[in-house]
Amino acid sequence: MTKTVVAVDGPAGSGKSSVSKAAAKRLGFAFLDTGAAYRALAWHVLDAGADPEQGAAVIASLASFDYSIGTDPDGYAVHVGETDVTESIREPRVSAAVSAIARVPEVRTHLTELFRSIIRDTDKPGIIVEGRDITTVVAPDATARILLTASEEARMSRRSAELATESASDVAIALQKRDRADSRVVDFMTAADGVVTVDSTNLNFDETVDAVLDVIRTSQEK
Repeated sequence: MTKTVVAVDGPAGSGKSSVSKAAAKRLGFAFLDTGAAYRALAWHVLDAGADPEQGAAVIASLASFDYSIGTDPDGYAVHVGETDVTESIREPRVSAAVSAIARVPEVRTHLTELFRSIIRDTDKPGIIVEGRDITTVVAPDATARILLTASEEARMSRRSAELATESASDVAIALQKRDRADSRVVDFMTAADGVVTVDSTNLNFDETVDAVLDVIRTSQEK
């Protein structure tokens, strides 16, 4: 690879999106939120009136899935066709459909190729890519491969702070449900060989960003 590619995996509530984005800003790198693509496809399926639990319908929707996402960590938009879905893909109905969408092998293959093309096409000196199977499937040859994790209690607390309008119990139930559903697709709780674990349970946000930057710099020196 001619550019620095940083692959970051982690469970829901681990802070991988915000931490990866902050690290990308510090380094002058591009930033890719792969989860947004799965959410956008879920939105696309729902918008068409299809059932996200029906694999055949989801696969058929790929033909009309015109997806684009910005990679500027200072601000990016997600589009499906001409529609800006940056905010819409965070709606509860979309969140509830994402895991079913992600379980379809054809979806994962299609989106993996999309992510790789975005990585290749970035004009920045590097890119930080975060998601679920980035270190093992999307970019197994990345310069730096990181599993960003935290205890379940810490992740629930952070997610509750983000979703102030929802009760702590509802947030906890949703996070546990998401972990269970996603674990049926990919192991995002255990670091693969060569992947560095950054446990942020006892770190604040800035300390976590610094820890990730240390891993990246060490990898670049090798």
